[in-house]
Amino acid sequence: MKRLWWWLGWAIAAVALTVVAVVFASRFGVDPRLGPSPLVGKPAPAITVAAIDDAASITLADFEGSVLVVNFWAPWCVPCRAEHAVLAETAEQYASSGVVVFGIAYESELDDVHAFLDELGHAYPVAMDDRSRAAIAFGVRGVPETFFIDRSGVVVGKVSGAVDWAVVTSTLDSILVGESLQP
Repeated sequence: MKRLWWWLGWAIAAVALTVVAVVFASRFGVDPRLGPSPLVGKPAPAITVAAIDDAASITLADFEGSVLVVNFWAPWCVPCRAEHAVLAETAEQYASSGVVVFGIAYESELDDVHAFLDELGHAYPVAMDDRSRAAIAFGVRGVPETFFIDRSGVVVGKVSGAVDWAVVTSTLDSILVGESLQP
């Protein structure tokens, strides 16, 4: 009987280990890759948000003709802190190519947004998402989420989770030369 319990314990441990392996293999944690979105291939949603510095209304149409990197983030989001430097560098390096990084603060207080940017840097335009209307329009499920929009205003890619330099540059380089991001 004792031996049966021993084997049963090992079997339970093996099943638990298998479950943990499946969870980690299925994008648990940081795995910034282009992923599926019902918006890909469709015009970006027509959203209006308020700029954090002067509360003027901003729409995506204000950036017409630019390639947009629209990043939904929050100051309380740990991965958002990690990706901020990548987005700031992207804004600087790709500005001359007509790329605009645009941050939309999700479920956040204006004072917290300012504190975050004061600490990590004001490198690109940021707006507040009043009542999460923009996030709902984009189908955001959590932060960070980043959408890539081509010059014609069509969503061509989405990353769930923190972006890294390799993903951002390869995605933008493909968009800028007119390559499809979809297999």
